[in-house]
Amino acid sequence: MADTAQPEAPGSQASSTRSLAYLVSTYPTLSMIFVLREVLQLRELGFRIETASINPPDRAAEDLTEDERDEYFHTSYVKKLGPAGATKAHLRTLLRNFAGYFRGLRLTLSLSGLDLKRLFFNLMYFTEALMVGQWMRRNRQSHLHTHLAQQAATVGLYVHRIFKFGFSITVHGPDEFYDAQGQYLAEKIAAADFIVCITSFARSQMMKLSPHIYWNKFVVSPLGVDPQVFSPRPARTAPETIEVLCVGRLTPAKGQHLLIEAVERLTAQGRSVRLHLVGSGPDEESLRIHTARTGLTNRVVFEGAVNQDRIRTLYAVADLFCIPSFAEGLPVVLMEAMAMEIPCITTYITGIPELIRDGIDGLLVPPSDVEALVDALAKLIDDEPLRLRLARGGRARVLEKHDLRRNVERLAQIFADRVKT
Repeated sequence: MADTAQPEAPGSQASSTRSLAYLVSTYPTLSMIFVLREVLQLRELGFRIETASINPPDRAAEDLTEDERDEYFHTSYVKKLGPAGATKAHLRTLLRNFAGYFRGLRLTLSLSGLDLKRLFFNLMYFTEALMVGQWMRRNRQSHLHTHLAQQAATVGLYVHRIFKFGFSITVHGPDEFYDAQGQYLAEKIAAADFIVCITSFARSQMMKLSPHIYWNKFVVSPLGVDPQVFSPRPARTAPETIEVLCVGRLTPAKGQHLLIEAVERLTAQGRSVRLHLVGSGPDEESLRIHTARTGLTNRVVFEGAVNQDRIRTLYAVADLFCIPSFAEGLPVVLMEAMAMEIPCITTYITGIPELIRDGIDGLLVPPSDVEALVDALAKLIDDEPLRLRLARGGRARVLEKHDLRRNVERLAQIFADRVKT
């Protein structure tokens, strides 16, 4: 755990825009692999990035990839410090930052009101913020950046209030927008030095939820993938069975039940299709029941959650990539598939049309419309030249808009311009 004792006060290096602390709820984690890639790329650009995570990784250390395992051993895990670490942080802050400690307590009471459940959770966030703030001081950091405007950002809000450190957030959406009051979004917007939005759609929602005086805080900086790592794979010619790949957590928001229904209809029409569902989550049991009920156990393969080193193997044998989502930020897995020249089908929602232009870079269908989904899949199954055209268009789009290094360079410039020295 990267938490070695160093001098208490931030030094001159901490004030540099090339030194940042990153706080994530769970790190590393499969569902947020983009944070790991961003951190590694920023370090390549010369940034000193220290990482902290509230929770341990989503897998055992032996199941992590090499990059993930290296991050695991160099990340500070708040909950691992336990009651002793929490007590030490309370006492140290009381003794050395009395005013900041009580600013944090006032924030706890202000956000909680008369709700005892909220009070309990806010006391936990307050305690975690004390631990994170002390960790930042030991590591000579003075600016904290978080991904997603949810629990980790709430801890970040407390860190900012208690220690007066700089504070920024990368907002993805749409989950952050569903319960703006419960996520204290107004308070986070007011406190943040700036907020990075991964799409223009995300920025529009932040604007909708905030006064005009804060709109200059919102800056768009898209995510990206490495086109050298996710490079084109040879397309299969006239495959006997079309292999359809869907990557994402098995949750209601991803709409995987529609894909199973689509496979059932395509099979009934005489098309040979096999669906590969990559991921795990709360919908897995209902998806398996749905598969069995429709007699598709030989047509739907549950691959489970897989590491990045195996996901490229699954991409390599896919003929089509499809996510019929009801809610998304902007899926990095779409960028990965497009970079590997796999023709993609997804839905007209949130920021996705900023990535895929219908008929140019992939196919877009209305969310929840299973007939449109079946038609789009059938269209690509039956039209090999169209598959090839969209596959090449998809990679060209990623190269143009979502090259990882170029987009992280853009983010690095945002940090250089907006992190206070």
